Amino acid sequence: MSIHTGLACLFLVSGLLGQGTERLTLEALGHPTQKKALVAMPPTRLEWLPDGALLQTRREGEQVTLLRVDPGTWAARSLVDPVRLLAALVTAGLPETEARPALGRGGYIWNEPRTAFLLEAGEQLFLLELKTATARCLLSGKPEEPSFSPDGTQVAFLRGNDLYRVDIATAQETRLTRGGSETVFNGRLDWVYQEEIYGRARGTKAYWWSPDSKRLAFLSLDDTRVPVFTLADDRFQPQKLQQARYPKAGDPNPVVRLGVVDLAGHTTWMEDPHPGRETLITRVTWDQQGRLAATITDRIQSWMEFRRFESPGSSLLVKEQGGAWVDPEHHGDAPLFLKDGGFLWESNRTGHHHVYRYDAKGTLRNAITSGEWDVRKLRGLDEARGVLYFDATERSPIGVDTYRVSLDGQGLRRLTERLGTHSVRFNPTYSAFLDTWSDIHTPPQQSLHDGSGKFLRHIDANPSNAWKALALGKISFQQVRTRDGFPMETMLILPVGFDPAKKYPVFQEIYGGPGTPEVRDSWSRSMQWYQFLAQNGIAVWVCDNRSASGKGLASAFGIHRNLGAQELQDQLDGLAWLRTQGWADMDRLCLDGWSYGGFMTTYALTHSKAWKVGIAGAPVTDWKLYDSVYTERYMGLPADNPKGYETSSVLKAAKDLSGKLLLLHGTLDDNVHPQNSVMLIDALQKAGHPCQFVLLPGSAHGPRSPEQIWAVYQARWDFLSKNL
Repeated sequence: MSIHTGLACLFLVSGLLGQGTERLTLEALGHPTQKKALVAMPPTRLEWLPDGALLQTRREGEQVTLLRVDPGTWAARSLVDPVRLLAALVTAGLPETEARPALGRGGYIWNEPRTAFLLEAGEQLFLLELKTATARCLLSGKPEEPSFSPDGTQVAFLRGNDLYRVDIATAQETRLTRGGSETVFNGRLDWVYQEEIYGRARGTKAYWWSPDSKRLAFLSLDDTRVPVFTLADDRFQPQKLQQARYPKAGDPNPVVRLGVVDLAGHTTWMEDPHPGRETLITRVTWDQQGRLAATITDRIQSWMEFRRFESPGSSLLVKEQGGAWVDPEHHGDAPLFLKDGGFLWESNRTGHHHVYRYDAKGTLRNAITSGEWDVRKLRGLDEARGVLYFDATERSPIGVDTYRVSLDGQGLRRLTERLGTHSVRFNPTYSAFLDTWSDIHTPPQQSLHDGSGKFLRHIDANPSNAWKALALGKISFQQVRTRDGFPMETMLILPVGFDPAKKYPVFQEIYGGPGTPEVRDSWSRSMQWYQFLAQNGIAVWVCDNRSASGKGLASAFGIHRNLGAQELQDQLDGLAWLRTQGWADMDRLCLDGWSYGGFMTTYALTHSKAWKVGIAGAPVTDWKLYDSVYTERYMGLPADNPKGYETSSVLKAAKDLSGKLLLLHGTLDDNVHPQNSVMLIDALQKAGHPCQFVLLPGSAHGPRSPEQIWAVYQARWDFLSKNL
C-alpha cells in the first residue's frame, strides 16, 4: 500500500511584505494558473559512468544534451551532438514532430557501458549509438519493458503478456514464451504483485537476465481465478470501463510459477518446493555462477525462505520464521552474492533490520550489522576490499546516513556528516559518491564527496531564498512516550506569531501504516501546506504511532490481526502530551490522512471522541475491501480472523461517528477502490450521520492533474475554515 496525494510542489505568492514576512495564499499553493515555483529539486541530473566519469543529462525545452563530466575538474564535454541525434532518428524513420519530444522526455534505457541507449517512441523502439550518432528502429509493434542483456547483444521485451528478445546485430526477433493471455502473465507483474511485492517503481517487468546473457528467469502469473474489479469512468458517454484482476482479502490469489527460458525459447519450470500450498515469490536473482535463486513466502507471509534452484529441485539456504509476520515489502532487495557463492542476507530476526553473511551452503558466518537501529538500503559491495556500503538510522531514528563496514562486522564508519537525510550514489570503485541531502528546514542539495566522505564540491546548493522570505512557524521534533513507554517521534509546527498564553486549533497529519514513518528530518513535500496553516493561526502536529515508526519490525507486531486499535491508543497518548503544553485547544483538533491515513482518520472518528473534525482521502473503510497480499500480512485470512476484521471495520462502527467528516476519493482509484467511501457514506446515512464528500473525477489513488490538486486544496481549506 502506498500513498499518492500529488501535492508535491511548493509555491509562493510574491511581492508582499519583505524578508521573513511574506505570506502564502491558497491560490499560490495549488491554483492551476496562479501558482509560482518556490523550491526546486536539484536541477543537475547526474549518474556515474563505468570508467568513473559522470554522465550529465541537461534538458532545455525539448532538447536533451548528454555531457561527460570529469569529477576532478568538473570540466564537461558533449558526449554526442543533440542535433545529430535528432537527425539520426529522423533518418531512421521517426518524424521530427515525434523525435524531438521523444528525446526531450528522456527516460533512456542504457546498456551497461553507457555507449548506447534504447528510446521508445510511439509503438517503436529505437537503438541510438553515441560513438557514431546513429539510430535505427529495432522493434515495432508496441514493445514494452525492454532491457539490455548484460553483454549488450540482446534486448528482452514484453509484447502483450509474453516475453520476447531481439538480437541487436541482426534485428532478428524471437518469441520466448507462449500462453500469455488476458489472465496469464509471462514475464509481467499483475496488479497485486506490482503494488505489494515488487513495487510500482520497477514497472511491470517480471524477468531477469542471467549473468552470461544466455537465459532469462521469469515469473508466470495465472490470474484466472482472481476476481475482476471494474471502475467506471463517467466523464465520457458512453462511459469507459477500467478492469483489473484484483484479489481482495480472502479471494483467490494469482498462481505463480518460476521459469527459465533460453534464447531459443525453450522453457524449464522450476520445481514447486511447496506443492499444494499457496505461496508468493517475492524476489528472484542469479548468483555469480549463474545459478538461480528466489525468495518465497506463504500466503499470509508468516515465514520466508531463500532457495537455490538447480535441476531437478531446490535447496533451502535461509528460512525466516517467528514474530507476527515477515515483510517482503520492507525486506530489501535481492541478496548480494559473493564470488564464492556466499551471500549477504537482510533480516528482521532481532526485531531490527540488519545484514548477515552466509556461505554458499546457507550456513550463517556472522552478523555484519547489529544494534537498536535499522539498515534502510544496501548501497554497494566492494568485495575485493571486503566492505559493504549501506544506509541506516544508526545516528538518528528520523534521519538517514550512509555507512561502510567490513564483512566481518568490524570497523563501522559513518560517511555522511550533516544531520538530516542523505541519499548517495557511489562510483564503480567506491572512491567517490554523489550525495543528495536535506533536512526539515533545507530543500534538497547535491554535492560530491570522496570515498571517505570528505566534501569535494557543491553541485546544487539550492539556496531557496524565496522560501526564506516567508513568515514561517517554528518547527520542532520531540519524542513523546506512550503509556507503556514507547518513544514516538513527533513533529510540531507552531503558528506564526505564536503566543503561549493563547489557545490554538491543531491540524494533525497522519499516515500510521506499518513501517511508514511520516516524521523525518528531511524536506517535506507537505511543508508549504503546513506553513500556510501556521500563517493562519493553526498549529500542525505529526505523530508516528509505534507501528509506523520504522524502529524495527518488532515495533509493529502489536497491530497483528487487529488494525487500528493500538495505533489509535498511541495517537491518543500523543494528544495527552499535546494537552500538557497548555496552548493547544483540545476541542478544536482536526485529523487528516490519505490511504492508510484515511483509514486511521475514519477509524479514529468512529472509535474515539478526541477530534472535532476529520479529513479522509481514499480511506480503507473495511479491510475485506483491500487487496489480499497487504491485508493478510497483518490481518490473516478473513475466515481465520473474523473478530479482527469485525473490530477493525469502520463500516461496522459508522453509527459511532464523532465529529464532522470530509471524504475525498478519486473515481478511478485502482488501489483503494472508491467502493470504500461509497459504502461508508451509505452506512453513515443509514445511521443518520451527515458527511461531506468530494469526488475527484478521473483521479487514481491520489490527485495528479492541476485541477484535481486545486480541488483538494479548496475542499480542505473550506472545510477547515468552516468547522475547525
